[in-house]
Amino acid sequence: MSKKLENRLDSEPWRGLPLEVADLIEPELPAITEEILATIAREVPEYERPLEGRFGRGIRLGVNQALLQFVALIREPDAGREPGREVYVELGRGEQRVGRTLDALQAAYRVGARVAWRRIAEAGQRANLDPEPLTLMADAIFAYIDELSADSVEGYAEAQAAVEDLRRQRRQELVTLLLRRPPASAADVAAAAAAAEWKLPQRLAAAACSDGDLGAIAGRAPVDALVTVVDGTGCVIVPDPAGPGRREEIERLAARATLALGPETEPGEAGRSWALATSLLGAAATGVVTGSGLLCAEDHLADLLLAGNPTVTSLIAVRRLAPLENLTERARERMHETALAYVRHQGNAVAMATELQVHPQTARYRLTRLRELFGEDLDNPDARFELEIALRAGR
Repeated sequence: MSKKLENRLDSEPWRGLPLEVADLIEPELPAITEEILATIAREVPEYERPLEGRFGRGIRLGVNQALLQFVALIREPDAGREPGREVYVELGRGEQRVGRTLDALQAAYRVGARVAWRRIAEAGQRANLDPEPLTLMADAIFAYIDELSADSVEGYAEAQAAVEDLRRQRRQELVTLLLRRPPASAADVAAAAAAAEWKLPQRLAAAACSDGDLGAIAGRAPVDALVTVVDGTGCVIVPDPAGPGRREEIERLAARATLALGPETEPGEAGRSWALATSLLGAAATGVVTGSGLLCAEDHLADLLLAGNPTVTSLIAVRRLAPLENLTERARERMHETALAYVRHQGNAVAMATELQVHPQTARYRLTRLRELFGEDLDNPDARFELEIALRAGR
């Protein structure tokens, strides 16, 4: 016997059965079918009900087709099982749809194999079949049942994947609805949340990250968070962001990536939270806001205001920082720091010295030089306000 044939007999033992075995089994099939169905109903609790309707037809068809196909394989092994596989794939799908694991179906397959082997062995003994074909028959039956079981596992996995795809799609639709501006109606959001199997919270926050970082963040996200991509940006909707332990969960999300967190809002204002989160992420990417890890929009509102209209900010900077243009780069940087300390501390030389980490006398000297450069603008509230805008934007 060639090695190839030996391998095929190991995986498909029915190839070694003589054709007369098929003739012996075939008349027994109706009785075997009924006994298998009765035993399944008695021994498998999940199937302990009348085999009626779609459920009953599916189980009966599965048993009947399994026995007929087994006989056909003995007669013509090269015909293969492909034509009948869909029955068992569909049985697996059906178990997933009704919310069961595959345990009950696998138990039913084992019952079928046991009953079929016993009834076929009895028929073989009555016909004085040699022991060798009977032994091979046992191997063939259980190898065949393993293949049926594998078909059902495949169907179950397919159905499960389809459910997950639908769930992801509905959650994507929910996020789109939540972030819509102007806001979608509360009824539409509630319906979308129910369809997505997501409990709509009273408060939430939107967070933004780069698309490339979303994979790392998604693996750490709370189980009730919505994680997706919106217009090329990673998006995380966090329910109840001020709830117990939630801050620690959000900080863990940012352990390996920059995460911009928008303010906490009602679901109807999620679009506002998202707008601030994406603005903050953009400001961090361009250096307007410094730092990494978790960045909170509420900590950078002034920076976001300045970054929101760069044209206006630039015009203000050109006008208000013009007195520094003729200085050397080093002197310009020093006076920039001094001017910012001046507006922050309202000209208090001691406080300025502390911030600048210089001696108070040095701070007074710089303050004198600052007045030489800016003159009366330092005492004009409007000019001083614009100067602070320009200095903060330049920072």
